[in-house]
Amino acid sequence: MISFTLLDVREHHEVEFAKIESHVHIPMGRLTVRQGEIDKEKPIIVICHIGVRSARGCQYLEPLGCDVTNLEGGIDVWSMLVGPTNLLFLKG
Repeated sequence: MISFTLLDVREHHEVEFAKIESHVHIPMGRLTVRQGEIDKEKPIIVICHIGVRSARGCQYLEPLGCDVTNLEGGIDVWSMLVGPTNLLFLKG
């Protein structure tokens, strides 16, 4: 089994609406000051809502020596890949 870190760079309110199990949550705007919280020994999959912020996260982390992948399509693609049991959509 491949081990990786799922890094969620969405804002807090987005995470509250659609929670992902077993992830590291660091909003994109805080990544530079909190990047030490990420296990850089594992591959990192970066996710956001649609893939734009996660692409920026990858651009920041790659020069630091991280093995990063942007999940294009964001949370919608993640829910299709892992199934609804690992994603909780909360109604407001």
